[in-house]
Amino acid sequence: MAIDRRRDAAAGGPGRQLPPAEENGSLPPGDAAASAPLGGRAGSGSSGGEIQPLPAAHPAAGSCCSAAAAPSLLLLDYDGSVLPFLGGLGGGYQKTLVLLTWIPALFIGFSQFSDSFLLGQPNFWCRGAGKGAELAGVTATGRWGANDLANWTSPPSTPFSTAAWGTAGNLSSSAAKDGGDTPPLPSPPDQGDNTSNCDCHAWDYGIRTGLIQNVVTKWDLVCDNAWKVHIAKFSLLVGLIFGYLITGCIADWVGRRPVLLFSIIFILIFGLTVALSVNVTMFSTLRFFEGFCLAGIILTLYALRIELCPPGKRFMITMVASFVAMVGQFLMPGLAALCRDWQVLQALIICPFLLMLLYWSIFPESLRWLMATQQFEAAKKLILRFTQKNCMNPENDIKGIMPELEKELSRRPKKVCIVKVVGTRNLWKNIVVLCVNSLTGYGIHHCFARSMMGHEVKVPLLENFYADYYTVASIALASCLAMCLVVRFLGRRGGLLLFMILTALASLLQLGLLNLIGKYSQHPDSGMSDSVKDKFSITFSIVGMFASHAVGSLSVFFCAEITPTVIRCGGLGLVLASAGFGMLTAPIIELHNQKGYFLHHIIFACCTLICIICILLLPESRNQNLPENISNGEHYTRQPLLPHKKGEQPLLLTNAELKDYSGLHDVAAVGDGLPENTTANGMKSM
Repeated sequence: MAIDRRRDAAAGGPGRQLPPAEENGSLPPGDAAASAPLGGRAGSGSSGGEIQPLPAAHPAAGSCCSAAAAPSLLLLDYDGSVLPFLGGLGGGYQKTLVLLTWIPALFIGFSQFSDSFLLGQPNFWCRGAGKGAELAGVTATGRWGANDLANWTSPPSTPFSTAAWGTAGNLSSSAAKDGGDTPPLPSPPDQGDNTSNCDCHAWDYGIRTGLIQNVVTKWDLVCDNAWKVHIAKFSLLVGLIFGYLITGCIADWVGRRPVLLFSIIFILIFGLTVALSVNVTMFSTLRFFEGFCLAGIILTLYALRIELCPPGKRFMITMVASFVAMVGQFLMPGLAALCRDWQVLQALIICPFLLMLLYWSIFPESLRWLMATQQFEAAKKLILRFTQKNCMNPENDIKGIMPELEKELSRRPKKVCIVKVVGTRNLWKNIVVLCVNSLTGYGIHHCFARSMMGHEVKVPLLENFYADYYTVASIALASCLAMCLVVRFLGRRGGLLLFMILTALASLLQLGLLNLIGKYSQHPDSGMSDSVKDKFSITFSIVGMFASHAVGSLSVFFCAEITPTVIRCGGLGLVLASAGFGMLTAPIIELHNQKGYFLHHIIFACCTLICIICILLLPESRNQNLPENISNGEHYTRQPLLPHKKGEQPLLLTNAELKDYSGLHDVAAVGDGLPENTTANGMKSM
């Protein structure tokens, strides 16, 4: 019969048994070598992340040609075979490499948060004729003391620009009774004085970030030139976006190590040249290229960190790098106060990257990427280097990895570009979902930050630059600590879903409930005041910033786990670029003087609801082996949010359980000759 002949031909013989069905979401051991199975689940988190060995594959008699066309399954099962052979993360050389990926995170933290100091908008007022610093009360050191504040008088009657005040008002004044870095600004003028605003050609400045001079004060980027500050902020973010997209594709084609090293060389060139800028145009252009190179460093280090680790250690090692970057964020104000000048600060931020030039001789190429792209000659040399550094005996190769590697040395490399993901069925959907999550998380974060620290919310604690800065940094730190706990118990998908729900709730309550409170506060008998509304706004903003930061960070990590090794940097580049687009909305809204802010918040609030639904379509990657090629990535299928009970039949079929329905039309023709317990998919179980 047609069905029997087709089934026998596919199985390699009439006596072959079908493989047992795999659990939903796991990577099924395929029959053909092209499927490159990764083995079953790795050991649970409580077992220290040990990787279960891959069962020996028995190729069918009729599949000898396909087995010859593909490399050995033992070599493609990196987490199950190659990594245990090298000692996992227990080898001293692997630990050294992981440490080398953590150290640059401190330098990256300095660079990522430098805009708040280099481009911080100072308080400014027109310089009066014949009245210099004495009128303004500025001491010789550029800082404000208690006596200076007592002698400070209002600036001349030349009116301010309301728009310029709004730009400067994005950062709160740091003046206090005990003295601060800057004098208090007089109240902004009425709206009717706009025609005579900014008539003066010289200003006195009060910088609140610990510097004597920054980019704004050097080139007088206030009043009619204030828009150039936002363009300078664009340049770094746009450079990061283009860098993520381009260096990600290059790293998948030529390797992680060349992209990392060339990015280090060029960030030294462009970063140090930024400090020598002669005008704001040169500054903005060089900042674009600095951001481009910084993106290459961030992306390649992230991928190398993921590819070095066994399944049970990936998340914690990634979070340690995040904590190191936050150390740079917390130290940045002290570094600015130490440097006192923006050019010295910029040079001091870039100079530590000189140490990374030593990576040329220290840091090797990713062994996982070499094995996945079938560069077995280079992989063999690197394996021998690992065994030599770890003082291991190559003769202890129980699984026979080195003999298998010797057989494949003549194979040509097989590299893949990220555009290949378009032809997949599941992988591209997963990447798109994570891109939208990353865009939403980082985009709505600015909405919450502005609601908490905007000039319309009068909270004494938040009327100081350092209070603003350290509040944001503390919320990010608390978010990362919560991520460690939540992901441990709920997994990647469950944790992402929980934080996205919190983000949506905080956003919707802030948009809806606060408007309702504001409406009732207008009635004198309601008992509600504006202070109640401000307190609710602060609370929802803190919860929203806390959850949205976790959403963005977890989306990037999730993508690194489910994207195959051959295109991992390209997939990471897409998600990180989406995060950059989300962060880009902040200077765009500021450039338009906060116009469209409410609509901006509504759009991202709607996106959170869409993301909650889409997250349910993602697979769970906790304790799973990393996919090595696109076929492996396709086997990452979604699981039920709650695991099914023992003995319960899963509702979703995996690829291993799908049957061929193309022969259904033949059943009618031969149905009379079939036994009673025969179906189109085989024999009915009794």
